[in-house]
Amino acid sequence: MSVQPALDGSIPNPPAQADDYETWLDEVWPAFVKAAATGRTFTTYEVVDANRLPQPPNPQAHWGRLMTLLKDQGYIRTAGWACSTRPTTHHSGVRTWRGTAAARREAA
Repeated sequence: MSVQPALDGSIPNPPAQADDYETWLDEVWPAFVKAAATGRTFTTYEVVDANRLPQPPNPQAHWGRLMTLLKDQGYIRTAGWACSTRPTTHHSGVRTWRGTAAARREAA
C-alpha cells in the first residue's frame, strides 16, 4: 500500500496490520459494537479512522467479512450508500450501516 505524504511533506505512519484474523477481530469488534450502539449511520472507514484500528491480514476480504458478521449477529443493518471519506478511494460509493436495538442493549 502506498502512503501519500502530508501537505508539509511528512510521511504519516501507516496503520498497523494484524498478523492473524482472530486476534484482529477481537481487537476491532468492540469499536464497531460501540459505533452501532449510537444508532447513527456510519461507514466502515469512519469507525476505523476514529478509533485508529489496525488493518486486517487481508484488507480486501476481511473488512467486508467483519461487517457481514456484525450484521448476522444483529448489531447492524444496511442503511444505504455514501461517498467514502477514505483518502485513497476518490469518493467512491460505500455501504453505510446503522446500529440496531440489539447493539444499544449490548452497550447498556
